[in-house]
Amino acid sequence: MVVVMDLSAGPEQVIAVQQRLEQCGFKIHIIRGVKRLVIGAVGDRRSVNSVGLKAMPGVEKVVPIMKPYKLVSRELKEESSLVKVKNTVIGGSSLAVIAGPCAVENREQLLTTARRVRRAGAGILRGGTFKPRTSPYSFQGLEVKGLELLAEASAETGLATVTEVVDKANLELALEYVDMVQVGARNMQNFRLLRAVGRSGKPVLLKRGLSATIEEWLMAAEYIVSEGNENVVLCERGIRTFESATRNTLDLSAVPLVKRLSHLPVIVDPSHATGDQRLVAPMARAAVAAGADGLLIEVHPEPCKALCDGPQSLTPEDFDSLMAEIRQVAAAVGRFVKGGTRSA
Repeated sequence: MVVVMDLSAGPEQVIAVQQRLEQCGFKIHIIRGVKRLVIGAVGDRRSVNSVGLKAMPGVEKVVPIMKPYKLVSRELKEESSLVKVKNTVIGGSSLAVIAGPCAVENREQLLTTARRVRRAGAGILRGGTFKPRTSPYSFQGLEVKGLELLAEASAETGLATVTEVVDKANLELALEYVDMVQVGARNMQNFRLLRAVGRSGKPVLLKRGLSATIEEWLMAAEYIVSEGNENVVLCERGIRTFESATRNTLDLSAVPLVKRLSHLPVIVDPSHATGDQRLVAPMARAAVAAGADGLLIEVHPEPCKALCDGPQSLTPEDFDSLMAEIRQVAAAVGRFVKGGTRSA
């Protein structure tokens, strides 16, 4: 349920309501909005007398949350959340761009990419260091060496960094090096991992599972937020359907729908969704027009030599062109892209 406090409620009244709810077995989440304070209470509503709760000093109203996902729901928090990753804010009027190679391969590849994507206007550098691949014989990532290279690239360019984690062991390693952790599509319902990244406190990029419904996706986010970590960004990356002409089917209708259901920011990954670099730009433009809060784009200095997902990776030159196009679309829908310089 949601307990909306009156505008004139004092700290002692808020504490009294919080203690009352905790005594009844509720897990409490305080949300301080622009206009008022809201107490989110997750638990069995039958354990508290809602009439008595409404009568407590400072309480304006008590509202039940009907959705199965409570903490990520718009019913709990009407204002859209902003997630800050180093100097980049995801959500709000600016459009966040995350770019970089699918996998960190070597120092030259990563630093070259980092310099170019920063110059074009990206705020966050992506790079896979632990790679869960379909085939056990495919490149599995540089692991700790890759994390060290991401940290070096961040120190040089000022970009925030994000990498995927696949279990609790490499999560603990990644926390020492990167600014954001990613839970990939294959791990969206790895509930132990979700709880672990929730306890980590780091911003989390949560990709939609290959065959996940929107409710399942939001419930996965609920696992993270229920551990106290509200810094969650949702990523639509395409779902598996009967269509085989593209790698996945990019569900752009999920963007406005999820933004209506949840207060969490939503970004789109057109690279994994299409699997074809020729389709990345048009789908990126469409995602911005649909209301996405950001994009996740794969960029590689030489896609033809990439050890992972070369066919869907843009060259730095193509990324420059895409960023120019994105700025135009963003302006048309009342958004803007920060950054972008002419020097490396």
